[in-house]
Amino acid sequence: MSMHPFQLDGRVALVTGAARGLGFEIAQALAQAGAQVWLNGRDATALAEAVARIQAHIQAQIEAHPPSSSTRPSTPPSAPQVHALPFDIADDQARQTALASLRAQAGQLDILVNNVGQRKRRALDDFPLDEIRQLLDVNLVAPLALAREAAQLMRETGATAAGRARIINITSIAGPISRAGDVAYTVAKGGLDAATRALAAELGPRGITVNAVAPGYFATEANEQMVHDPEVADWLSRRTSLGRWGQPPEIAGAAVFLASSAASYVTGQTLAVDGGYLSHF
Repeated sequence: MSMHPFQLDGRVALVTGAARGLGFEIAQALAQAGAQVWLNGRDATALAEAVARIQAHIQAQIEAHPPSSSTRPSTPPSAPQVHALPFDIADDQARQTALASLRAQAGQLDILVNNVGQRKRRALDDFPLDEIRQLLDVNLVAPLALAREAAQLMRETGATAAGRARIINITSIAGPISRAGDVAYTVAKGGLDAATRALAAELGPRGITVNAVAPGYFATEANEQMVHDPEVADWLSRRTSLGRWGQPPEIAGAAVFLASSAASYVTGQTLAVDGGYLSHF
């Protein structure tokens, strides 16, 4: 094992849904740990802005904390390698074309973070079947297809032989628990939890670990209206062990751990990052 098991130098990662929110924070943390990171989303402009923000952040970190004379490497730290890869993960042809482009430009793929997700809170009787199918396609079928294709790419480009192949699914605490009015999302995230276990069993013999991170209540852009609701804040103060919203950067450590050599014998697991929501009675 490396002297620095959480470092990701020399690894290539693809993070879907990375233009903002938790996906952005995960992409930034992977890049800060040394990985070459490709950010996915459907909005090329938003992705370009996210790439620029991550590059500026990491460059500022390098300049603010240069190595000491006793630990300074023979060559200075390189600029962060962060790139945009816009495509719709639910579009089969676009997905395959994007992976081919990534292979041509990066030469390998070591880490896939399946973060894309859509949510529509609606009662079962008010949910048209076409919309349920669309949400299941984006939240469950497309990540499963991307995992299959990424696993093949990992095998062909040497990640599996080197013991660094990782798939990380971003699920939700809505997978193991449920509430009324959120049926399609709950079904999809529960399915992605099951897919994590199934993929771990399927891909383990090929040298790929598959795990999941289940976020709780995070103060992201998507939850902005709820974040400013004092009733929700009061409810979380009583419902979670830590008594507060999660801040987006707090998701990053779990993803870096599962992507790293430190998690080389961890597979088929879902790590809840929820401030104690699931365990708090």
